[in-house]
Amino acid sequence: MPLTRDQKADAVGAIQERLEAHNTVYVTDYKGLSVEQVNDLRNRFRDAGIEYKVVKNTLLRLAMERIGGYDDIFAHLIGPTAVALSEEPAAPARVIKKFLSDLKGELPQLKAAYVDGAVFSGDQIDALASLKSKDELIGDILGLLLSPITNVVGGLQAQGQNIVGALKTIAEKEA
Repeated sequence: MPLTRDQKADAVGAIQERLEAHNTVYVTDYKGLSVEQVNDLRNRFRDAGIEYKVVKNTLLRLAMERIGGYDDIFAHLIGPTAVALSEEPAAPARVIKKFLSDLKGELPQLKAAYVDGAVFSGDQIDALASLKSKDELIGDILGLLLSPITNVVGGLQAQGQNIVGALKTIAEKEA
């Protein structure tokens, strides 16, 4: 049974809300997966904190048009489409890669990904999976910022120990 105009408007509004709440959108083609495989994939996404929904292309396009900035994704809205929504840019790619390796298959296929305003094509899944998380990047930056301080403190402590050792040696010689 087709959706009424009000139902479509509600669906577009719900999709728009979900898109606005997440900075990462993966558009996938799930055609060819069995029901069991789709359920397994959904569970993997859920376990990783990622929303995974099958959507109608026209409704997704309308929601994306309302928000703006998704123009490069429109060409990929063909055929069966499911959307993975996440705050973590690499998380959906990692789930998809792990699923593909476990299944030893080629489905689902990544059609495109939208990450903080940048659009990636489906063949860039390896690059997307290798992206560091926000927490990892913050940790790396803090490590870089703290390493000079650690080196200075270590150097000062070593110098202090050297001075104390030298003073002990001189005191022992004089005694």
